[in-house]
Amino acid sequence: MEQKIIPIRPMSPTRERKRQAPKGRRVDPALLAEVQHLLGDRPRRKDLLIEHLHLIQDHYGRLSTHHLAALAQEMRLAQAEVYEVASFYHHFDVVRDDAATNAAAVPALTVRVCESLSCEMAGARDLLERLPGLLGADVRVLAAPCVGRCEQAPVAVVGQKPVAHASTEKVCAVVDAGETQDTPSGYIDYAGYLQQGGYRLLTDCLSGDKSVEAVMSAMESSGLRGLGGAGFPAGRKWRIVGNEPGPRLMAVNIDEGEPGTFKDRTYLERDPHRFLEGMLIAAWAVGIEAIYIYLRDEYHGCRALLTQELAKLQANPPAGKLPEIHLRRGAGAYICGEESAMIESIEGKRGMPRLRPPYVAQVGLFGRPTLEHNFETLYWVREIIEKGPDWFASHGRHGRKGLRSFSVSGRVNKPGVHLAPAGITIQELIDEYCGGMQAGQRFYAYLPGGASGGILPASLNNIPLDFDTLQAYGCFIGSAAVIVLSEQDSAVGAARNMTKFFHDESCGQCTPCRVGTAKSLDLIQQSHWDQALLADLSEVMRDASICGLGQAAPNPIDCVIKYFPHELTETGTRTS
Repeated sequence: MEQKIIPIRPMSPTRERKRQAPKGRRVDPALLAEVQHLLGDRPRRKDLLIEHLHLIQDHYGRLSTHHLAALAQEMRLAQAEVYEVASFYHHFDVVRDDAATNAAAVPALTVRVCESLSCEMAGARDLLERLPGLLGADVRVLAAPCVGRCEQAPVAVVGQKPVAHASTEKVCAVVDAGETQDTPSGYIDYAGYLQQGGYRLLTDCLSGDKSVEAVMSAMESSGLRGLGGAGFPAGRKWRIVGNEPGPRLMAVNIDEGEPGTFKDRTYLERDPHRFLEGMLIAAWAVGIEAIYIYLRDEYHGCRALLTQELAKLQANPPAGKLPEIHLRRGAGAYICGEESAMIESIEGKRGMPRLRPPYVAQVGLFGRPTLEHNFETLYWVREIIEKGPDWFASHGRHGRKGLRSFSVSGRVNKPGVHLAPAGITIQELIDEYCGGMQAGQRFYAYLPGGASGGILPASLNNIPLDFDTLQAYGCFIGSAAVIVLSEQDSAVGAARNMTKFFHDESCGQCTPCRVGTAKSLDLIQQSHWDQALLADLSEVMRDASICGLGQAAPNPIDCVIKYFPHELTETGTRTS
């Protein structure tokens, strides 16, 4: 049989041309010009994607899909890549580009009411119910996860302006006045810090008056551990990263999204340069070439403060050449408090935790060895080195060493950040630092480590609060976020609040966490808890979740079953 030969037609000139833009929807030239104008002369690097999304969101109050397409073309990225990042973070409002609906898709002003446990106990539910009717259709009212101001509960955020001890009257007054920006004040600025002897220690380090080995040894001898929750020894971390081949980078975590935690914000608002000096000393000791500070988006005033003070520092450095310092803005994702998820976000991606190994000390930011630190860890560096490691280690109670910054909220007279000896008990903390319980309130239970740290009854009021002291009770101290409950509250209600938080904040990457938090929330909303099924879920989530969110999410539920069984059998279970 004769084979038929089909000639190959030459490719047309049109098909031979290289694509001039990423594949996807057509880009409106006018909208592309708008995006180009907003970006100005800023670099178009991929790691700046989230920063550029913020520019558009801040300017237009939304992210239309037309603008996303234009941004993708301008940054030479796939449109799907831009969309998946924009749709991952809570603070980005992605809307369809239908001209008929786009203008009204997102109201001009958003009021966020914190619904975390401390704010719920202080009346946030009432605010969420009443504000929409009072503010009208032109203002959007949203329930928000913890905004890091638990000592001021309940808290609402009007635009970017926090309203402490919020009431409907206060919130309406701020809206009517058009006050939507948080303006920092009352902190020690660059000039004031220099007058108090600030940056003298950094100057000694850079000039050679202090050796790297002396500083490293002081950090190791002090016993200072990471104060973001994990508690890894700070000095040991410096040595590990310093022994890795350069170039080395540094990532600073100020994304304290754990409900009940606000210590980093408090210290940053008072004395930002103490933290910056500690950061620069760590960078010098480890040999860091560039530093990336990741600040949660809820801290708008702190961002303005840091931007201003960093500019002063870089324009007139105290001594020597400083490493590059980049301030990066989160976008509303609790998961980015996990170190590898934070690094993914700094790189312009969705904040999803990485599988380990390798660890970030070896392969971290942009694939380089990375020194990752919490804000407060660096805040103590100057004082430890100036006063000597024995000064820090000399504090402590009940056999523990060091100092702890406890973020205390709930039913106490003096909520706030209390610097106390490591190992102090909850009863001592309440009586000596917090002014006792509020009038008419009787101590019932407490959370020693925020939403993930578990719940303990008041009968266990003599446990030293520190790293490694609470694990035997199914709890941990984490970032020392203490929430105090009274007899008018319930552990069941607290567990429901926190499980909802974990469900909302799960990044969805791994099935045990994504499905486990949803199923757990459904089960504990029932009047009767299926304890056997909850135990199975807890075991799977702890064993198989990629990161600490899924591994710790069962803690509140497990503690209720273990320590508060009477609440599960009461016919009139308290719900607050």
